[in-house]
Amino acid sequence: MMAEEYKKILSIAVQSEIDAYELYTAISEKAKDASVKQLFKELAGDELQHKEDLEAYLKTDAKPLVFAETIDYKVSETVVKPEISLNMKFVDAVALAMKREQEGMDMYTALANASQSAEQKQIFEALALMEKGHKAKLEAIYNNAAFAEVW
Repeated sequence: MMAEEYKKILSIAVQSEIDAYELYTAISEKAKDASVKQLFKELAGDELQHKEDLEAYLKTDAKPLVFAETIDYKVSETVVKPEISLNMKFVDAVALAMKREQEGMDMYTALANASQSAEQKQIFEALALMEKGHKAKLEAIYNNAAFAEVW
Protein backbone atom coordinates (compact mmCIF):
# COMPACT_ATOMS: atom_id res chain seq x y z
CA MET A 1 0.00 0.00 0.00
CA MET A 2 1.23 3.46 -0.79
CA ALA A 3 2.14 5.71 2.12
CA GLU A 4 -0.54 8.22 1.13
CA GLU A 5 -3.30 5.57 1.35
CA TYR A 6 -2.04 4.48 4.74
CA LYS A 7 -2.02 8.07 5.98
CA LYS A 8 -5.52 8.67 4.65
CA ILE A 9 -6.88 5.65 6.52
CA LEU A 10 -5.19 6.68 9.75
CA SER A 11 -6.38 10.26 9.32
CA ILE A 12 -9.97 8.98 9.15
CA ALA A 13 -9.38 7.01 12.33
CA VAL A 14 -7.82 10.04 14.04
CA GLN A 15 -10.83 12.17 13.13
CA SER A 16 -13.15 9.51 14.52
CA GLU A 17 -11.26 9.60 17.82
CA ILE A 18 -11.41 13.42 17.85
CA ASP A 19 -15.17 13.32 17.27
CA ALA A 20 -15.61 10.84 20.13
CA TYR A 21 -13.36 12.93 22.39
CA GLU A 22 -15.38 16.08 21.67
CA LEU A 23 -18.71 14.34 22.23
CA TYR A 24 -17.59 12.68 25.47
CA THR A 25 -16.08 15.94 26.73
CA ALA A 26 -19.28 17.86 25.98
CA ILE A 27 -21.40 15.26 27.78
CA SER A 28 -18.99 15.26 30.73
CA GLU A 29 -19.16 19.03 31.04
CA LYS A 30 -22.95 19.26 30.75
CA ALA A 31 -24.23 16.14 32.50
CA LYS A 32 -25.90 16.63 35.85
CA ASP A 33 -25.19 13.20 37.33
CA ALA A 34 -21.69 13.03 38.89
CA SER A 35 -21.14 9.40 37.84
CA VAL A 36 -22.06 10.25 34.23
CA LYS A 37 -19.70 13.24 34.31
CA GLN A 38 -16.85 11.05 35.59
CA LEU A 39 -17.50 8.22 33.11
CA PHE A 40 -17.48 10.53 30.11
CA LYS A 41 -14.43 12.41 31.41
CA GLU A 42 -12.57 9.08 31.52
CA LEU A 43 -13.87 8.05 28.10
CA ALA A 44 -12.77 11.40 26.66
CA GLY A 45 -9.30 10.79 28.08
CA ASP A 46 -9.23 7.32 26.50
CA GLU A 47 -10.24 8.73 23.11
CA LEU A 48 -7.57 11.42 23.36
CA GLN A 49 -4.97 8.72 24.05
CA HIS A 50 -6.21 6.68 21.08
CA LYS A 51 -5.93 9.78 18.88
CA GLU A 52 -2.34 10.34 20.05
CA ASP A 53 -1.47 6.68 19.46
CA LEU A 54 -2.85 6.81 15.91
CA GLU A 55 -1.07 10.10 15.21
CA ALA A 56 2.18 8.44 16.28
CA TYR A 57 1.60 5.86 13.53
CA LEU A 58 1.13 8.69 11.04
CA LYS A 59 4.60 9.98 11.91
CA THR A 60 6.30 6.64 11.28
CA ASP A 61 6.66 4.42 8.27
CA ALA A 62 3.71 2.18 7.49
CA LYS A 63 4.04 -0.26 10.36
CA PRO A 64 1.12 -2.61 10.97
CA LEU A 65 -1.30 -1.77 13.76
CA VAL A 66 -1.52 -4.53 16.35
CA PHE A 67 -4.21 -4.88 19.03
CA ALA A 68 -5.06 -7.74 21.36
CA GLU A 69 -7.98 -9.94 20.34
CA THR A 70 -11.04 -9.42 22.52
CA ILE A 71 -14.04 -11.67 22.98
CA ASP A 72 -17.21 -10.01 21.74
CA TYR A 73 -20.14 -10.94 23.98
CA LYS A 74 -22.42 -8.79 21.78
CA VAL A 75 -24.09 -7.08 24.74
CA SER A 76 -24.19 -3.82 22.80
CA GLU A 77 -26.18 -5.45 20.03
CA THR A 78 -29.01 -6.17 22.51
CA VAL A 79 -29.30 -2.57 23.71
CA VAL A 80 -31.17 0.31 22.07
CA LYS A 81 -28.98 3.39 21.68
CA PRO A 82 -30.27 6.00 24.14
CA GLU A 83 -30.70 9.66 23.25
CA ILE A 84 -28.17 12.10 24.68
CA SER A 85 -29.62 13.97 27.63
CA LEU A 86 -28.26 16.18 30.38
CA ASN A 87 -30.20 14.04 32.84
CA MET A 88 -28.94 10.67 31.60
CA LYS A 89 -28.77 7.84 34.08
CA PHE A 90 -25.36 6.23 34.43
CA VAL A 91 -26.47 2.98 32.77
CA ASP A 92 -27.86 4.93 29.78
CA ALA A 93 -24.62 6.89 29.47
CA VAL A 94 -22.66 3.63 29.37
CA ALA A 95 -25.09 2.22 26.81
CA LEU A 96 -24.62 5.30 24.61
CA ALA A 97 -20.83 4.99 24.72
CA MET A 98 -21.03 1.23 24.15
CA LYS A 99 -23.22 1.71 21.06
CA ARG A 100 -20.82 4.35 19.66
CA GLU A 101 -17.91 1.93 19.99
CA GLN A 102 -20.01 -0.75 18.29
CA GLU A 103 -20.72 1.66 15.42
CA GLY A 104 -17.00 2.38 15.07
CA MET A 105 -16.21 -1.33 15.08
CA ASP A 106 -18.91 -1.97 12.47
CA MET A 107 -17.64 0.90 10.29
CA TYR A 108 -14.05 -0.36 10.29
CA THR A 109 -15.21 -3.93 9.67
CA ALA A 110 -17.25 -2.78 6.66
CA LEU A 111 -14.26 -0.83 5.35
CA ALA A 112 -12.04 -3.90 5.80
CA ASN A 113 -14.56 -6.05 3.92
CA ALA A 114 -14.71 -3.51 1.09
CA SER A 115 -10.93 -3.17 0.80
CA GLN A 116 -9.26 -4.44 -2.34
CA SER A 117 -5.79 -4.17 -0.85
CA ALA A 118 -4.67 -6.78 1.70
CA GLU A 119 -2.62 -4.17 3.54
CA GLN A 120 -5.51 -1.73 3.69
CA LYS A 121 -7.80 -4.53 4.87
CA GLN A 122 -5.31 -5.34 7.65
CA ILE A 123 -5.32 -1.73 8.89
CA PHE A 124 -9.12 -1.56 9.00
CA GLU A 125 -9.29 -4.93 10.74
CA ALA A 126 -6.82 -3.69 13.36
CA LEU A 127 -8.86 -0.52 13.88
CA ALA A 128 -12.04 -2.61 14.22
CA LEU A 129 -10.25 -4.72 16.82
CA MET A 130 -9.29 -1.57 18.75
CA GLU A 131 -12.94 -0.46 18.81
CA LYS A 132 -13.99 -3.98 19.81
CA GLY A 133 -11.70 -3.70 22.84
CA HIS A 134 -13.30 -0.39 23.83
CA LYS A 135 -16.73 -1.95 23.37
CA ALA A 136 -15.84 -4.95 25.56
CA LYS A 137 -14.65 -2.66 28.35
CA LEU A 138 -17.90 -0.69 28.24
CA GLU A 139 -19.99 -3.86 28.05
CA ALA A 140 -18.44 -5.06 31.30
CA ILE A 141 -19.27 -1.73 32.97
CA TYR A 142 -22.78 -1.86 31.50
CA ASN A 143 -23.41 -5.38 32.79
CA ASN A 144 -22.33 -4.34 36.29
CA ALA A 145 -24.50 -1.19 36.22
CA ALA A 146 -27.59 -2.59 34.49
CA PHE A 147 -27.69 -5.84 36.40
CA ALA A 148 -26.35 -4.80 39.78
CA GLU A 149 -28.87 -7.02 41.55
CA VAL A 150 -27.04 -10.09 40.23
CA TRP A 151 -23.90 -9.11 42.10
